[in-house]
Amino acid sequence: MSEQIQTATQIAWNVRNGVTKATDVVEAHLAQIDAREGEVHAFNLVLADEARARAAEIDDMVTVGRDPGLLAGVPVALKDNMCTRGVPTTCSSKILDGWKPPYDATVVTRLAEAGAVTIGKTNLDEFAMGSSTENSAFGPTYNPRDLSRVPGGSSGGSAAAVAAEFAPVSLGSDTGGSIRQPAALCGVVGVKPTYGSVSRLGLIAFGSSLDQIGPFAHTVADAALTLEAISGHDAGDSTSIQQGPLDLTRQLEFGVAGLRIGRITDLPEGASPDVQERLEVAFDTLRSAGAEIVDVEVPAFGYGLTAYYLIAPAEASSNLARFDGVRFGHRVDAADTNSMYMATRTDGFGAEVKRRIMLGTYALSAGYYDAYYGRAQKVRRLIANDFAAAYAKADVLLTPASPTVAFEVGDKSSDPLAMYLCDTYTIPSNLTGDPGMSVPFGTGEHGLPVGVQILAPALKDPVMFQAAHVLEQHMQHEGGAS
Repeated sequence: MSEQIQTATQIAWNVRNGVTKATDVVEAHLAQIDAREGEVHAFNLVLADEARARAAEIDDMVTVGRDPGLLAGVPVALKDNMCTRGVPTTCSSKILDGWKPPYDATVVTRLAEAGAVTIGKTNLDEFAMGSSTENSAFGPTYNPRDLSRVPGGSSGGSAAAVAAEFAPVSLGSDTGGSIRQPAALCGVVGVKPTYGSVSRLGLIAFGSSLDQIGPFAHTVADAALTLEAISGHDAGDSTSIQQGPLDLTRQLEFGVAGLRIGRITDLPEGASPDVQERLEVAFDTLRSAGAEIVDVEVPAFGYGLTAYYLIAPAEASSNLARFDGVRFGHRVDAADTNSMYMATRTDGFGAEVKRRIMLGTYALSAGYYDAYYGRAQKVRRLIANDFAAAYAKADVLLTPASPTVAFEVGDKSSDPLAMYLCDTYTIPSNLTGDPGMSVPFGTGEHGLPVGVQILAPALKDPVMFQAAHVLEQHMQHEGGAS
């Protein structure tokens, strides 16, 4: 990293204490964007002028003795499915072309209240449907570690923005692994917190019972700091948990001595040997740090993918019905209203979104509801019960975050099933609502990053961060030793 491009924790401390000016921090990151954005394409929109103006406000606050907040002067990139008042919000879809929300998402408001500086809106798979960020109406994002490969998805732009040092922190949304899988492929930390701990008000819905907002960061401490800033009850979100912000940074030094780390003995196969090898090293690392490794079973884990691809499209088909050319963005004129609806949605949505709308509409249709959607919800309950039994024996569970390292652009884009399998290990915790995070843990094939996933029971996010911090410290020690 350059002198100005530091971790979020360092930047905030320096700005709050007058060591560094927020304007200098923002200029350093805008210069990095100028240098590499042309080849990475992490952003749909860079807010350079707005970021400069906001940074100047932060500096003025420090000058007069006011504390800007936990994230003072920290540049943050937002996934382009989070509402920003008066700023285009597209979900990387043609159908939202030109739409500017009249309000900010709660997370956007909380970032501003914490002194953060929004530096841009990042690319994603259209309406967050995909695992490679190739399904964007504005073109794919490329992995900064290897530009011939994907960054993962659907929050690939947010992951790439952090990996390329365009911002020390970004926000993504995770419906089936859309934070953790790209975090693994780009070599950064990515967190899906407990469902309901971060407000979804202003997040354009894909699957409402599954969606959750979380951070990407270079370090576990930065992810914890960001989550503390954006979490906590929001009366505007009916699914928001009645509790204050998550308490995470104080927990990081607690270590894992005495914790029980679960190894899922019936985990679905499919992880490549290099990824599996790093997972075994992670178990050894936590054991050496004082944890106990215990075997657990989650028999219904393997049903997660099937249940998800009925539940998520069903919810998406309902949520996306509002985009009809009347209230939002793009419209194709036609002879009558029904023809306008059809022409607008046909032209406005991409192929993957249409595929999922059709699948979800079929699953919800009369005569098939019980056979598909209803049965998928019963499987969801089985999965939750199996995880609850596993967590009775283990404090956290370890799995791969992604079955493989980053794959080449175009490698899976013509095979939807192969793409869906990228989320095999991340989807179950979306179905249960439990937290999960991916931590960079060395490299695999072609020298590309491997992420280890840590899973925990609902509201046990702090324990998950304890384990993540130990793995991160091990990698820092290993890097220093080498």
